[in-house]
Amino acid sequence: MLLPSTASAQDGSVLLEADVDGRPVGVGTLVLDPAQTARVSITVRNNTNTVQRVKTVRISGTALALTFFTYDTTVPFDVPPKTSETRSFPLEPTDLGSQALGLLPVTVEVIDVQRDSIASVGTTGDIKGSLWSVYGAFGLGVLVLTGLSWAGALIALARRRLPANRWQRAMRFLPAGIGTGLVAVISLSVLRLVAPSPTAEIPFIVGAAAAAFILGYVTPHPGGQQPSEVDTVRIQR
Repeated sequence: MLLPSTASAQDGSVLLEADVDGRPVGVGTLVLDPAQTARVSITVRNNTNTVQRVKTVRISGTALALTFFTYDTTVPFDVPPKTSETRSFPLEPTDLGSQALGLLPVTVEVIDVQRDSIASVGTTGDIKGSLWSVYGAFGLGVLVLTGLSWAGALIALARRRLPANRWQRAMRFLPAGIGTGLVAVISLSVLRLVAPSPTAEIPFIVGAAAAAFILGYVTPHPGGQQPSEVDTVRIQR
């Protein structure tokens, strides 16, 4: 998938092609192993009428709108109008194992001298990291908080300490549902089944949140069965 830059439509666009160890970025899964040095090659196609001045090539991995790793390599070169330029460089992601693992969206982009993105290409990366990486620790933290949230809500239910209002009871269960959705998204990523993306994240998170909300809404009244107006007897003295 090639992503053009923000150059004006009348001047054309800038396209980026990249490959890692001879495998095109955007076709299949990009494997990044911290134990191996990767050879990165980029080609910038300048279809605009102005010179594009590339300063940095950035490779980054994100999930849930958070960036978990970024590698900036300074590769300064100019791309004249209506031409293309190719550059290659080694990438040594030695600390990648402590930053992420599993399937993550990865972006390769070229940055100009003003630190603005000229063009980018995205793909799914298979990160050969550790469970104790930043991403793994983030997932474990979400799991613990979700467990505590469920425990608090269920203990309050068992002890009849939930709010009397149905909507308030539903809101008490909502954070646990959101956490469950996040745990599902991260787990699928770590297990290399599904990479985090809006199309994958939203159904899991919204679905789990809705289920927890409904569960809280239908929980019984903490005071037990309440007498109805028909059962109420007024005793006059």
